Amino acid sequence: MKTVKIGLLGLGNIGTGTYKTLELNRDEIESTLKAKVDIVRILERDVDRDRGIHVPPEKFTSDPDSIFTDPDIDIVIELLGGIEPATSFMLSAMENGKHVVTANKAAVAANYPRIMETAEKNGVMFKYEASVGGGIPILTSIDGPLRANKFHEVLGILNGTTNYIMTMMTKEGLDYNTALKEAQAKGFAEADPTADVEGIDAANKLSILMALMFDQYVHPEDIPTTGISAITKEDIESARADSCVIKLIAKASKNDDGSLNYEVRPMRLKESHPLASINMEFNAVFVEGNAVGELMFYGKGAGPLPTGSAVMGDVMEIVRRVL
Repeated sequence: MKTVKIGLLGLGNIGTGTYKTLELNRDEIESTLKAKVDIVRILERDVDRDRGIHVPPEKFTSDPDSIFTDPDIDIVIELLGGIEPATSFMLSAMENGKHVVTANKAAVAANYPRIMETAEKNGVMFKYEASVGGGIPILTSIDGPLRANKFHEVLGILNGTTNYIMTMMTKEGLDYNTALKEAQAKGFAEADPTADVEGIDAANKLSILMALMFDQYVHPEDIPTTGISAITKEDIESARADSCVIKLIAKASKNDDGSLNYEVRPMRLKESHPLASINMEFNAVFVEGNAVGELMFYGKGAGPLPTGSAVMGDVMEIVRRVL
């Protein structure tokens, strides 16, 4: 039986979730692929951290080039987060003939054209399903079963932190600061929540969705973006009086002339709208295609295991298609 060898960049929360997903479901994964799958080397400085998994110490390395230049490694999984050095590492892996999988929306959104060009130039696959919506298979669906459609519009609740906060403000009557503190206490929000609450994370994901759906790249910094930090209890009550709820929505639509409209901001949704019922840390993406009509994808948009599931799904797709 063939062995597919993987180099993993980063063993933080998502890296650990990916490692756990492989160990939990190894029998199913290897039976499906008719191949063994082995993470043979891991780039990680904090080797002593308790992650609840057993990793043989000889797998750890502090030298990224030892992964990129190893002729036995087939796939590199990048889970470092941030734009750099993650982007440079992904490009180096591709230039050394490695297929690449990532969950890194910031790096993908900031460098989408360059990454795609490098993958094509080097004849390798680049998979990034986990960068949008965690375990929700939205990108795979757009690029697979829905590829025959002309897309008109996409609306998404793309950030679990802000959706949790808005849910607590709406359902429990909390003010913004109290809801944020509760989200932080439960692990849904970072100590510095800026990227989430100011809409930056959602803009990154919308940039990726637009590039795939409309074949037009818009840098996330060029997407008009407003977060939720200015939303008050009075705003919530005013919306409720009109039978609406407020959600942080990432929205893009294509005009008849081919141009795009796009934005990320808090929006009022009628209580009857499908996205209005998406609460707590859940995400949802609502798309409209000219053939398929309206579809909604729903699930946990973050977390180590849901995201690790999407990462391993991308690995399996590469093995099926080219290895």
